[in-house]
Amino acid sequence: MMKKKQSQTQELYQKLQTWLEDSKDNEIRSAVELLEQARTILIAAEQIPEQQIKQFIANLKYDLGDFYQQYQADIKHSIYLELLNENLWSSLAQITDKSQVEWAELMDDFQHQDGYHVGDYVGFGQLKCKACQHCVTHSHPNVVTECIVCGSKDFERLSLTP
Repeated sequence: MMKKKQSQTQELYQKLQTWLEDSKDNEIRSAVELLEQARTILIAAEQIPEQQIKQFIANLKYDLGDFYQQYQADIKHSIYLELLNENLWSSLAQITDKSQVEWAELMDDFQHQDGYHVGDYVGFGQLKCKACQHCVTHSHPNVVTECIVCGSKDFERLSLTP
């Protein structure tokens, strides 16, 4: 029984040593191949005319700019990012001292004595549709849009509760 364990242990050590030797040889071979590729690239780069390098850089800048513009367009239509934005504003609204915000919004309410209409800007708070009484909560500055229930364009802002 003891001899069997020693034999298994010796066999395991032999396999480990073989694996390490193979790894060492493969790693050295990989490093040499990588250096050869780098050397080939540098030689090729030295042979490229300066005008072609400038053209390549200009094309790369154009492609990156185009990618950025496409990315920005995709962001504008991203439901996920819009929800993330709304969740962030909602979280900030929950930790806000609402009585202080109500005082800040008071001046805006004086300018909107007849209420808020589609296209107006509204800050933090709730708007109630004058036609169907549906309430919309705004957790950050927003543009007033039509009532999603009845399509009305007229709203009044409800008082905040501290």
